[in-house]
Amino acid sequence: MSTPESHRDALDTAERLLGQPLVLPLGPGGPAVGADFRRLATEHTFGDSWSRPGLDDRSRALISVTIAATLGTQEPLRGQLRIALRAGVTNAEIVELFIHLEAYAGAARAFESYQTALAVFAERQDAI
Repeated sequence: MSTPESHRDALDTAERLLGQPLVLPLGPGGPAVGADFRRLATEHTFGDSWSRPGLDDRSRALISVTIAATLGTQEPLRGQLRIALRAGVTNAEIVELFIHLEAYAGAARAFESYQTALAVFAERQDAI
């Protein structure tokens, strides 16, 4: 059951993982229920999934990058790459992930994901 505390905890987890507050824009003109969608998605993802015991943040981040890359969801991939890098995954490990992904999800998907990763890597260089 969703509570204000569970939502706040999920937002805190997201901010810890991302290094900044979570922003989930759904676009202009959305129905009022869009706020419920954002809240529930945030609580499920960062409250229920990321906070479970059994896997560390680094492992979950690698899995999440793989899923987003395989699905071809580029904006979520950017976020997952940021989380992975904050969790200690190296640029080289991410590229190795795409090499492996190419064998199972195809070259086009892997190359597209690699280009997204290069942009995220560049963001980190600009921040230094």
